[in-house]
Amino acid sequence: MPRFKLTIEYAGTRYSGWQIQKNAKTVQGEIDRAVRTVTGRKDFELYGSGRTDAGVHALGQVAHLDVSTSLHAEALRRRLNDELPADINLLDAVPVPHRFHARHHAIARRYLYQIARRRTAFAKAYVWWVKEPLDTGLMRDAALAFVGMRDFRSFAASDARDDDEAPPSTVVLVERLDIFDDGDLVLVSIEGSHFLWKMVRRMVGVLVEIGKGAMPPAAIRTILTDGSTAPARLTAPPSGLFLEAVFYDGDVQGTPPRAATPLPAPRRMSPSEGRPPNRARPVR
Repeated sequence: MPRFKLTIEYAGTRYSGWQIQKNAKTVQGEIDRAVRTVTGRKDFELYGSGRTDAGVHALGQVAHLDVSTSLHAEALRRRLNDELPADINLLDAVPVPHRFHARHHAIARRYLYQIARRRTAFAKAYVWWVKEPLDTGLMRDAALAFVGMRDFRSFAASDARDDDEAPPSTVVLVERLDIFDDGDLVLVSIEGSHFLWKMVRRMVGVLVEIGKGAMPPAAIRTILTDGSTAPARLTAPPSGLFLEAVFYDGDVQGTPPRAATPLPAPRRMSPSEGRPPNRARPVR
């Protein structure tokens, strides 16, 4: 039975996260259904690199698929895409050795969070609109406290889905955290060994509170050291969060982030133009 490494992008708005659940529509569940339809098999394994929560998106989720099929990898990818809804897309499918495991062999993951500085009619499902002005310089200075091996217990939520597993360690290595201004977007890119449930959204929520001037930059170190319930209260919405990439041995890390859904730039129509400009931009 061959094993395929799948790279997947999806808009998570309509789904209750990645993992298959009873009585809920999930990304893994839709891919599972497509595999059954295309291959006619029920005896296969589909295993993701990690779970994304309800409403969270992915630019580069990775999964491995063990399935008995005569289709070669590219034909399988195309056939599966024909069966999948438009908001789930297999970017790549390649044969890999059976020793490859999408979750256990991942050495790092990178998340992207998009904050909008203005109201948008086009990208609402993919950003968090923060109405107050943000001081991104202050956010960058404060974010340095997150980098390194830290105990993120105050930034993690208990996940009932882990009842049958040993709870994950709250000590996480955050290798880098970058904050960029990209037009009307503020991009927060976080790369680390692994991430706890709601951890990234709570980190972003605290950084935004600092950017608004409602919390001192030194608060992050205090929360990490002494603990606090403040991050739970400040959890950012799932709409702006993307699993950007999953890294394995040999992959190149540290590439700068780019917006997943650029906001169209406002433009005035000159008197000589007969109609408004076409402002539509493709969504990755």
